[in-house]
Amino acid sequence: MATPQATPSMPGTSTRSRGWSIFWGILLIVIGILALLMPEIAALATALTLAWLLVFAGIIEIVHAFQTRRRRGFGWKLVAGIVTLVLGLIILLFPVAGIATLALWIGAFLFAGGIIRLILAFRLRPVKGWVWVLIDGILSIIIGGLIAWGWPASSIPFIGLLAGFWLLFSGIWRIMLDGRAPRAGDGGVLSPAI
Repeated sequence: MATPQATPSMPGTSTRSRGWSIFWGILLIVIGILALLMPEIAALATALTLAWLLVFAGIIEIVHAFQTRRRRGFGWKLVAGIVTLVLGLIILLFPVAGIATLALWIGAFLFAGGIIRLILAFRLRPVKGWVWVLIDGILSIIIGGLIAWGWPASSIPFIGLLAGFWLLFSGIWRIMLDGRAPRAGDGGVLSPAI
């Protein structure tokens, strides 16, 4: 009885996929570093990307509303699509105001999340590791407060740095994940017969 063997395309495909993933991770790291070095450009790019996503989402929602106009909720779907489209267009026309608004929303989210984690930390107090929840809550409140205190002047550097760190860490985890994955031909994957 013949032993099962991997198809010749499997190892090459796996190696190619892994190579692309590592390349993508390196590219994200480079873009992340550039964003950290030029937070103003990164903030503008983030706002414009968000604006275009809202514009496209609004158009799709409006089209979907008309496609389903005989169903219940047509008016609400149409209004939601129009609001999304208008919001995207406003951010496109006034990107700095969009950046400031985005920073304020993130700051409010961090501040509120920090308060919730403080309450959670004190409820978990006898449990091992409750201090980490407390530290997370305090840091979230401080960062949220700093954003509000320096708002709107702090909006552009904050959004730019946030985008930069996000891209940087996204690239790092992709490389770490694919760098640790077993290669084709290792760890039980059969090599093709010659």
